[in-house]
Amino acid sequence: MKKEIYILLTDTGTWFTKCIKLYTKKTFNHASLSLDKDFHQVYSFGRKNPYNPFFGGFVKENWRNPFFRHTTCAIYACTISNNQYNDIQAFLKELNECKHQYRYNLLGLFAILFNIELERSNAYFCSQFVAATLEKGKVNGFGKPVSLVTPFDLGRLPQLRKVYEGKLSSYINSVDERHKINRFYFA
Repeated sequence: MKKEIYILLTDTGTWFTKCIKLYTKKTFNHASLSLDKDFHQVYSFGRKNPYNPFFGGFVKENWRNPFFRHTTCAIYACTISNNQYNDIQAFLKELNECKHQYRYNLLGLFAILFNIELERSNAYFCSQFVAATLEKGKVNGFGKPVSLVTPFDLGRLPQLRKVYEGKLSSYINSVDERHKINRFYFA
């Protein structure tokens, strides 16, 4: 049986994202991984508090937070085997159980600007985390170390197919509306 995971590339419009965008010239500069299409299990390395950009690490993201109402995104699906899904889930569980030991890899983010491979113990930036997680699930194809993978690289993986691009809030609202209808008719 096959499962699907989702890669979410976003532009939150924050000053930090705008700074990154000045350099990359890419639309989307943050990456997350979701185990479900409704985005109830979304993980990344980023802000622990959406309003504080200086405290980062492993996070379970809540894209329903009003902070993200103007966020634009591209959503990609990836079909994987049960074994791959279980490997990814086990890695995420391990990170979650020890999340206090993990931090945001800000040095790695600067190293990538100069194409310098910098692997740090227990530290990731967002796309490095997503790439490492995919690698744990044997979803490969980057052609470079995970410490050099950008959100743009993630969107170019041949195993992914784009399922949505636009305002994240519109996607989330359609998901939530679908659930309300299902609860009403099938309760």
